[in-house]
Order: sequence, then structure tokens, then C-alpha cells
Amino acid sequence: MIGIFKNSGIFRRGWLVAAACCLFFCGCGVNKTQSDKKAEAIPVKVTTVQTKDLEKTLDYVGNIKAKEEAGVYPKVSGKVIEKVKEEGSPVNKGDVILFIDRDEVGFTFEKAPVESPLAGIVGRISVDIGSYVDPSTQVAFVVNMEKMEIGLEIPERYLPAVALGQEAKISVDAYPDRVFIGRVTLMSPVLDLETRSAPVEITIDNKEGHLKSGMFAKVKLVIAEHKGVPVILKEALMGKGDNLYVYVVEDHKASMRTVKAGIRYGELVEIREGVKGGDIVVVMGQQRLHDGVSVETEELK
Repeated sequence: MIGIFKNSGIFRRGWLVAAACCLFFCGCGVNKTQSDKKAEAIPVKVTTVQTKDLEKTLDYVGNIKAKEEAGVYPKVSGKVIEKVKEEGSPVNKGDVILFIDRDEVGFTFEKAPVESPLAGIVGRISVDIGSYVDPSTQVAFVVNMEKMEIGLEIPERYLPAVALGQEAKISVDAYPDRVFIGRVTLMSPVLDLETRSAPVEITIDNKEGHLKSGMFAKVKLVIAEHKGVPVILKEALMGKGDNLYVYVVEDHKASMRTVKAGIRYGELVEIREGVKGGDIVVVMGQQRLHDGVSVETEELK
């Protein structure tokens, strides 16, 4: 009996040791599983979908010139003997700019006036006192800079998107923080056979006189404007063509959303369907994602 009791005690101790080992290893297994799950979370950078006003534009470059400008030519030949106006002087139509000593045979000495053909300012005087001139010599250049214009050549495929009165946004290097507003005031009904493009004229009010003839300008013709639309960074888009999608983060998991893109403006893309303002979208690291995978997010700065 004593031997049986002793053996029973040994059996119980062995069972307790085995149970403890089992609990130990099971516990280790639980910790390992939790660690594995944590390791599965894929690090990504995200940003919040914003709502903005976007414009679709046709972008061109061109040279600015005065709406009204004219070269000034004498009516007679002779030497310049007097300058009445200087460069930058305001003039009215018919004002004398300079006088010429006529050298025609049979005429007594009489100063011949050279007059401005329009109201504006003298942009340039290209002759000096004593210079010999004739009716083919341009002696001055007069401009009226209250209205300026830019001539563009619009390719045939874009003409349906352009109309008279359409807004144009103009920027120049001299005023990098300012945008000047112009309007389409002329569209040629005839296309150039070689370039398949049509001349279009943009007119800009310039009463403040900031714009000068000869300035180089960047022109944006606004052909569509969408107000308060969801926008994302273009880096968030996956797929090609019309088959586009993004990953939205919900409860620390990636959710794939099919989207339809609209206007693209620089780094931003309008999203017509698929996401809304306030959604969190992945912009970096989405190549490793699939629907439902856990993610560890970091806000894009």
C-alpha cells in the first residue's frame, strides 16, 4: 500500500509538471501570435482628403503688347532740328513730337512737324538732333497702354473649349505674386493650314500701367471650374486609365476604393466618386497593401 501511495504521489507531481510546461508553452504561443500580428502592420504615410476649388486650364506663353500702338513717320525729308517730346511723355492724337528742317527745293525754311497718330505715351524716339530722315524712317513709337493684348495660337482640338469673353489668367516675371485677368476678345474663324491652329486675342485692362509692351507672359485659359470638390495627391492613385483606385484607412486597416478622377491641377487630382472630404488615404507605401491588411499610419508632412 505504501508503495502504491508513493507511486501515486510521483504520478501527481509528474502531471503537475507537465501541466505547467503546457501552460508555459501555450503562453509563449499566444505572445508569439500577438507579436506576429503586430509585425504584420504595414507602415504607410497618409493624408486627409480635402475639398478645394479646382480649375482646368489650357496653358500658353506669349508676348504682351499695347492694344493700340503705332510707329511715327515724317511726311517730308530733312534733318531733325527739335524734339518736343521725350520718351515716356504723354501725348494726344495730333501732338507734335519733333520738328524737321525740310530740304525740298523751292521751299522756304519752315519747320515740318511730326505728329502723334494716337493718344498715349511716347514709348521710344529713335532719332537724334541732326539725323537725316525721310518718309520711310520711323522716328518714334507711340503706345496707349490702358489696354494690353496677347496673341495666342490655339490648336484645333482645343477650340471647342474656348469662347469670346472667356477668362484668362496672366502672370509675368516682374510681378511674381500677382495674377492679371484678361478676356478672350477675338477668335479667328479661319485656321492656319500649316499649324492647324487659330489666332486668339486676349485683352487685359492695364489702367495701373503695370504691364509693358514686350513683357513675356504665361497665360492660363480657364475652360472648367469645379467648386468644393474632394481632392487628393496624385501619388495616392493606383491603376491605369479609367481603372483607378486608392487605399483608405479605416480602423487601422486598408480598404481599397475604386475612384473616378476629374480635373488634375498640379499635384492635385479631383475625385468624383470613391472618397469624400475627411477620408484618410494612403499616399506612400500602398504598393504592399491589399484589402483588409493592418497598417501603421504616419501623417504626410
